[in-house]
Amino acid sequence: MLHAIPSTLMRGGTSKALYFDASDLPQSVPARDRALLAAMGSPDPRQIDGVGGAHPLTSKVAIVGRSKRPDADVDYLFLQVAVDKAEVSDSQNCGNILAGVGPWAIEHGLVGVAGDTTAVRIHMLNTGSIAVAHVPTPRGAVEYEGDARIDGVPGRAAAISIDFLDVAGSSCGKLFPTGSSIDRIEGIDVTCIDNGMPVVVMRAADLGKRGDESPQELEGDAALTARIERIRLAVGPRMNLGDVARKTVPKMCLVSPPRHGGNIDTRTFIPHRVHEAIGVLGAVSVATACVTPGSVAAQVAGLKPRSGTQRLEIEHPSGFFTVEMDVTVEGSAVTVNRSALLRTARKLMQGEVFVPASAWREP
Repeated sequence: MLHAIPSTLMRGGTSKALYFDASDLPQSVPARDRALLAAMGSPDPRQIDGVGGAHPLTSKVAIVGRSKRPDADVDYLFLQVAVDKAEVSDSQNCGNILAGVGPWAIEHGLVGVAGDTTAVRIHMLNTGSIAVAHVPTPRGAVEYEGDARIDGVPGRAAAISIDFLDVAGSSCGKLFPTGSSIDRIEGIDVTCIDNGMPVVVMRAADLGKRGDESPQELEGDAALTARIERIRLAVGPRMNLGDVARKTVPKMCLVSPPRHGGNIDTRTFIPHRVHEAIGVLGAVSVATACVTPGSVAAQVAGLKPRSGTQRLEIEHPSGFFTVEMDVTVEGSAVTVNRSALLRTARKLMQGEVFVPASAWREP
């Protein structure tokens, strides 16, 4: 017997996910995770018996429901479904998949259309913070077609502007969870930062790399990946994340001088595969490090820290990621007033995903 679960397959930013109404999934976490693993086809490197795309960027889940908070419209839980392991993680947000939450919520009647643009206040359950997605809704419906382009996605689509209101320290408790903008780990300088996504920033040169290598080239360097994992395991407790051996955070970001007119070039381990671009909130964290006096990123970017609104261009393997920030710099301290960015999303398919009845049953 197979069990049918209503779902929508959507692209959000440079990722893809199955979007579910919270009420359509089992309420116990073990049963929910079994159902999601079966839906994606994990564990299997090809995910051949499910709808996953055999890559961390296409093995994601968004669970959305009416918010229990008076200052939000919907609650959004992001889950990363491992490809080759029977593992479902809620240890991080995903800003790419966040881009599809507003359109999904409007089309499923959780938020009413409010003119040509509809603001959807999203409570991100993974970290307890709020994001506001500005969804184009001309003629009373979500518009997916438009002229906006984001690197890592072919073609153009309607722009969805997202404001992050209170994400600093949302996973680690502080913007700089170690208490410093620079630490010495495994013989190299690193910056541990959390402005929506826990990230460890390292100079590519300190690891013997130029910084413009392809993701495949970096993944194929066994000595490099082993060293980065040692650093990740060492900084996890210092970032208030505990033992991160089975967690998808922190992300590990190699930075180098820009090559195409941006502010800094990046290669990001997420944490074991290398991102073909860079995650939304990962880019926000790196951009914040760029404007922080003394950080690894600030040293590489060569920016003079200043208060006010500024736009930073974060280079990655498939282009640029633009982050707009409003910060206050006082000495070596940085206060993030606002972070904003532009994403696009597209509904790909809507219907039911089927899982074995044995995977659905509550324990």
